[in-house]
Amino acid sequence: METVITKNKGKNQPIFARHETFHPRFGWLKKGFDKAVENNTIFSEEVASTTLGVGKNMVKAIKYWSLAYKILQEDPNKNSRAMIPTSFGKQLLGSEGWDPYLEDVASLWLLHWNLLKLPCHATTWYYAFNIFNRHDFTSDDILNGLIEYKDREFPGSKFNVSSLSKDTTCLLRMYVEQRIKEGLREDSIDSPFVELGVIKHYGDTKHYAMNIGPKPGLIPEIIVAACLEFAASQAEGVKTITISRLLYEEGSPGLCFKIKENLLCEAIEIISTQFDDIVLSETSGLIQFSFSKNPYQLSDMLLNHYYKKRG
Repeated sequence: METVITKNKGKNQPIFARHETFHPRFGWLKKGFDKAVENNTIFSEEVASTTLGVGKNMVKAIKYWSLAYKILQEDPNKNSRAMIPTSFGKQLLGSEGWDPYLEDVASLWLLHWNLLKLPCHATTWYYAFNIFNRHDFTSDDILNGLIEYKDREFPGSKFNVSSLSKDTTCLLRMYVEQRIKEGLREDSIDSPFVELGVIKHYGDTKHYAMNIGPKPGLIPEIIVAACLEFAASQAEGVKTITISRLLYEEGSPGLCFKIKENLLCEAIEIISTQFDDIVLSETSGLIQFSFSKNPYQLSDMLLNHYYKKRG
């Protein structure tokens, strides 16, 4: 599941508020992927709005989310007008892909991981899951922390507070089920990622909490595939990594999925009974995750096995 991104690979660049205030809607990623396969310059053409069946600002949002989830990328052999499928995009959303219409919640977790892993094109999302260390919080808590993070990590960036505020609002609308009192507003439509249950209301509508622990659709194959990719990203040729790093290190599956040690170890143990190349071991009180083959190939093998079994 190694995604080819030729620019800034392995680095985070500050990217804020490119979603035009729209979180991903049901069907957007599949639509963006399919239309780009048919015409790789569709997002730059006057007919894009008509072809995609959405407004001009939504066209920009679909393009942004398709890039952020790494299902599409700029064609490295052409200018930025051309958008081509990534290997991950083909594997997941292609006509013979794992889950072209995203009918399985596990696929949303796979996309969630792909959004957050480096290089990440959604800085606020990266901050919220990897840096922001609060269990319960308000939107202002995230925003204030994000401002400090931006000033500390990207002191030369020119983004203003309003861009960061738009990101914070979009993030919460994307993951938290909206409580609508009167009617249905366009900006209140739930995103498919609400199904992950990773952020929930905590008490009243202004307070939120990270859901730490088991979640619907977060299957062992997704967890272990993410562990393999994370381990591979740390150093070339690595074949062993401690569970503590998989849980707590920036960019780790533990932080991105918001899970505890018992769930992570249980997932690895389940997969290790099915695949001899994956091992969970303990030496002198140190629990480690080991694998004996190319981690990206193993990741693909796990996911292929899961989706084939799922039928």
